[in-house]
Amino acid sequence: MAGGIGSRFWPISRKETPKQFLDILGTGRTFIQQTYDRFLPVCNPENFLVVTSIEYKDIVLEQLPDLKPEQILTEPYRRNTAPCVAYANAWINGKDKNANIIVSPADHLILKQEEFIDEIKKGLEFVNNNDSLLTLGMKPTRPETGYGYIQIDDNSDKVLGRIEPVKTFTEKPNLELAKVFFESGEFFWNSGIFLWSLKSINDAFDKYLPEVKSLFDKIEDDIHTSNEINAVNKTYNECKNISIDYGVMEKADNVYVLTADFGWSDLGTWSSLYEHSTKDEFDNAINTGDAILYDAEDCIVNLPKGKKAVIQGLNGYIVAESNGCILICQKDNEQQIRKYSNDIHTEFGDAD
Repeated sequence: MAGGIGSRFWPISRKETPKQFLDILGTGRTFIQQTYDRFLPVCNPENFLVVTSIEYKDIVLEQLPDLKPEQILTEPYRRNTAPCVAYANAWINGKDKNANIIVSPADHLILKQEEFIDEIKKGLEFVNNNDSLLTLGMKPTRPETGYGYIQIDDNSDKVLGRIEPVKTFTEKPNLELAKVFFESGEFFWNSGIFLWSLKSINDAFDKYLPEVKSLFDKIEDDIHTSNEINAVNKTYNECKNISIDYGVMEKADNVYVLTADFGWSDLGTWSSLYEHSTKDEFDNAINTGDAILYDAEDCIVNLPKGKKAVIQGLNGYIVAESNGCILICQKDNEQQIRKYSNDIHTEFGDAD
């Protein structure tokens, strides 16, 4: 899934080039390229699908040259993750009705690759032998308000690496509730990575999102033809905006979680990037650009190559500049960044 605009990472992630197509960590590979590399041990190149906005098709093909144009499924509108999954299901159905599927965002960080692949193989074996919907739950390392949570019936220290029935899903909590979740030991971060068989997920759509499933059933004969794009455009025009979590996972009774710890982060916020960045003796992280900091602590600085800055007296701030937009914001207030980018767009025009 590579259709988001990464608005929480503004101003470096913009509508024209969102974060999945950026090398934010300076590794030499963008997020979507790292995701492709990550799954190669369990998936041949011809079996990859990228679902993304029509405006990003060319950049996907440029960054993933091993894929053919027909492997890039383009959405005319952003309708959240349930239509994205339904479109992929319809496409896969025309190729292999017995397929097992991994659904993954294109912009996540995995630090322990071997452990990750071991867990993916374990999950694929499970969904191949069970009529189930499986998600990967990450053991939390802090009371995080930017992630959804998955509750199980046992203590996390006892079940790490096991597959357990899901008790409840919870949306992003406030800080007080996140602390309760973290201290209870019963909650895992919802990674947004799913595994299931095509049959199991189609059955779930029939039961919980029949209105979405029926729209894609109607265009079954158009998939893999020259009329696919026109048919999909019409379908998306009629399809509601809904997430796979809310539409299916929170309602189904055959949902399981594989509890894991392989160094995962969705790197969806400046704080998560800060956590994974190299820091100086004052806990400042300068990711790109040239900056001199005086009397400053616990800051993250991200500037374009060649840009220079002097920063004095800040504690716990984000300082970022890209394409003529500058953000100076307390890290504790980063959940407001989406609002800030909308406000500057409204006030001054093209800032997204």
